[in-house]
Amino acid sequence: MIKLYNTASKEKEDFIPIKQREVGIYSCGPTVYHYQHLGNMRAVVFADTLHRMFLSAGYDVKHIINITDVGHLVSDGDEGEDKMEKGAKREGKSVWEIAKMYTDAYFADLLALNVSLNEYVFPRATDNIKEQVALVKALEIAGYTYKISDGIYFDTSKFERYADFAHLDIKGLQSGARVEENEEKKNITDFALWKFSPVGGQRQMEWESPWGIGFPGWHIECSAMSMKYLGEHFDIHTGGIEHISVHHTNEIAQSECVTGMKYANYWMHNNHLLDTTGKMSKSSGEFLTISTLREQGYDPMAYRYFLLTAHYKKELAFSFEALDASDVAYKKLIEWCKENKTLLTGGQAEDGKINEVHKNKFLDSLYDDLGTPTCIALMWDLMKDNSINIADKYKTIVFMGEILGLPFSKAHKEMITVPKDVEKLLDARTKARLAKDFAESDRLRDELKKLGYSVRDIGGSEQEISK
Repeated sequence: MIKLYNTASKEKEDFIPIKQREVGIYSCGPTVYHYQHLGNMRAVVFADTLHRMFLSAGYDVKHIINITDVGHLVSDGDEGEDKMEKGAKREGKSVWEIAKMYTDAYFADLLALNVSLNEYVFPRATDNIKEQVALVKALEIAGYTYKISDGIYFDTSKFERYADFAHLDIKGLQSGARVEENEEKKNITDFALWKFSPVGGQRQMEWESPWGIGFPGWHIECSAMSMKYLGEHFDIHTGGIEHISVHHTNEIAQSECVTGMKYANYWMHNNHLLDTTGKMSKSSGEFLTISTLREQGYDPMAYRYFLLTAHYKKELAFSFEALDASDVAYKKLIEWCKENKTLLTGGQAEDGKINEVHKNKFLDSLYDDLGTPTCIALMWDLMKDNSINIADKYKTIVFMGEILGLPFSKAHKEMITVPKDVEKLLDARTKARLAKDFAESDRLRDELKKLGYSVRDIGGSEQEISK
């Protein structure tokens, strides 16, 4: 039985799908006005691990990750500039160019983290304006909206359960309201469904609507796209914990008011990545990305491994020292798979059987609210278990890696073609080893090293060369 921690109930619950052996998941995706920093990518790895877990349990998975390319304002209070317009000014490009550039960069980051794009649907907000307008119109007809000078707003006082999801202190919010809070709003928690384009100006992204030319609010996008692709009631909604008090609370309010039914059964939120480098703020213009790690010589998969060593609900402190430790550990696992796949010649690696004891321990931990730190520890325990033959051990570790998104099955020794003079040195060294002339063997190893080749003895007279 799969158990998931549900933010809505604040408890770990048995997962019961709406449709047998099927699961619909909606994950809040990026606002593509800039590159995604490492903290943003924690949500991606969490969502992908959840996806892989359900696949391992035999579920058909329909997973939506939205692309916000319009409407996300710099303030949660529906004030300030649209992030997309701000990004376009920063780069000296059109909003449409910015959206494409950073969406492409996001997809490149996903591939670097071994997230298969074919497993997901990535709807763009700008491709679903019609659905968003229709949803706002339905809310208007139902009596949940009102109009002020800058847009159409949702009246949160008409949704009695508005504060329940995030346990909001509405009175406390009102007493602590800032002077610049929009005084036209009826309630401090009311939010924009449709924003009007500025009078006397023109936005690069704007559309006709029953209320005038403008653009959708950020929150309405997710409700419209989740309903379009998953239906009005679906299984799981994921995102970062920063979305709980505003974005997800607003999604629930507008969705349940328009449909009269529960929006999502399970809400799952990953915690923050705490930064110790001082370079994770997009507002400062300096932050760490997957490309940054690559430029500094790190395999992005070492970062995925690093994220898996902590439970998704716990804060995780990023430092290069911590990443170095994960890099070493991940490389050890990769090297172990390379070595043993090489030793298991003639298809023996594929002929191995998954060890049921270790597999069941692994899945028990995984199905208990994605217990990935325990899964990682169990993988290392398996490597040290000398009671299991190499073929079965290799097969089991590859199985575990596939579920965690760690591509151990692709680890293999690179075949290189060596020049004739290098072949002669290798043959001579083989003869020296067979004759137990170790001084000559070492001398020939040094000669090969001068030519740029490393040699490792792997048993008997066999030797392995790498460049």
